[in-house]
Amino acid sequence: MTEQAQKPSATASDILTPPKLWLAYCVPMIVFIAFTAFEGEAPKYFPILKNHYPEFYCLKAFVVTVCLIAYRKVFSDIQYYAKFLLPATFFGVLAAVLWVAIDRYVPYYHFGARTGFNPFQEIADPALRYVFIAVRFYGLAVMVPIMEELFWRSFLLRYATDQDDFKRIRFENFSINAFLIVAALFGLAHPEWLVAVLYAAAAALLLKKTKSVFACVVFHAATNLSLGIYVMISHDWKYW
Repeated sequence: MTEQAQKPSATASDILTPPKLWLAYCVPMIVFIAFTAFEGEAPKYFPILKNHYPEFYCLKAFVVTVCLIAYRKVFSDIQYYAKFLLPATFFGVLAAVLWVAIDRYVPYYHFGARTGFNPFQEIADPALRYVFIAVRFYGLAVMVPIMEELFWRSFLLRYATDQDDFKRIRFENFSINAFLIVAALFGLAHPEWLVAVLYAAAAALLLKKTKSVFACVVFHAATNLSLGIYVMISHDWKYW
């Protein structure tokens, strides 16, 4: 097989030099993690920030979005395929159902907890409340799926497969070691680590089957949107 056949077609690796390619995949994720860590710990040390989670989340969404736009050339990895829309959406919704079910019936295994912010209780102004909810859903269903699938599935699965030249690896040709490493790290990045590990495994298998990062983005977006709708209906804010 020729070297050209080993590469994903029309991806960012054809556009950016290796150092910039690292930044493009990693910077939005690093910024997101830094903001998330700070928003959880800051109120302990800066009480004035305790009642400003909505503003802080909106700032996080804005800054991460700016980072994604700045490195938008890697969006070429997310090539649109209409045939994956329905199946990826179906499995994404199913994953959300399983996420809640497994988390409910396998207790006492969490690493930490989510913010669990209730906008109906904490934001008195209806207009501001629904602005926050809109931004929160944008983060759940658009920003995070794009950011995380570019990082976990497009970049890290390939990098863990070949650290010397990850960009030569086709999306679906990740190694078993990469599969295990990414699943473990994805689990550590979520309080619900057990179900997150299973979710990462499912996303990797979807990538293996479809050879499409776009399918993984749709899968992730459908899961997060479903969880967001579930939270709004049930007021089970620990998934927020």
